[in-house]
Amino acid sequence: MAAENTICRIYLVRHGVTAWNQDLRYQGQTDVPLCDYGRRQAAGLAARLAGRVKVDAFYTSDLARAAETAAIVAAPHGLAVQPRAAFREINFGQWEGLTAVAVRERFGELYKEWLEKPLGVRPPGGETYAEVAVRTRQGIAELVARHPGQNVVLVAHGGAIRCIIGTALGMDLNLFWKLRTDNASLSMVDYPEADKGILLLFNDVSHLASDLPPVT
Repeated sequence: MAAENTICRIYLVRHGVTAWNQDLRYQGQTDVPLCDYGRRQAAGLAARLAGRVKVDAFYTSDLARAAETAAIVAAPHGLAVQPRAAFREINFGQWEGLTAVAVRERFGELYKEWLEKPLGVRPPGGETYAEVAVRTRQGIAELVARHPGQNVVLVAHGGAIRCIIGTALGMDLNLFWKLRTDNASLSMVDYPEADKGILLLFNDVSHLASDLPPVT
C-alpha cells in the first residue's frame, strides 16, 4: 500500500499591481486597491491555474489588493477565500504612501539602518521584519496543520512572501531584498512539516501577457 501523502503544497501568489506599485510608493498595510492592470494580471494567473491544479483551499491577506487578487484567482474553482491578517504586508508606519526617495530624504540614517538590518529596525509607527517573520511563520503552521496532503493557494504581499520563502530556505532575513517577488508572480513550497519547507518554484510570471509593461 502506498504511503499517504501528507505534504501541504502552498502556491504563493503576490497580489496584482496597484497605482502605488506603479508610483513606487511604500504601501505596507494601507488598503490600496488593485488597478485595472493588476486585475488583468490576476486574471492571467486565474487562467493558468484553472483546470490544471486541484486547489483545496484559498487563503489571502485581509488587505484589499490581496483579497481582490484572491477572489479573481479563486472564482474558477468555486471556493471561498479565507482572509488571514497574519499574511499582511509589513507595517511601514509613517513611511506608507512615500517613495523610497522621500523616505531617504526625511528619515536618512534610520532608513539606511532599516535597509541593512530590517529584522531589528522599526519604521516610526510600524513593525520590524522580525515581527513579520513571527506572524507569517505562525500563519504557515496553521495552514500546514489544516491541509495535510492538499494544495493551498495563498495570496499575500512581497515582504510577507519573501519572509515565508526566506524562512523555508533558512536565510538570514536581513537579506530578504535578495529575493525578487513580482506582482502576480507564482511560487510553490512543499511542507512535509511546518518548519521544513521545500521550494519548488520561485517568482514565475510566465502566465502574464507579454504586452504588459514590466513593473518594478
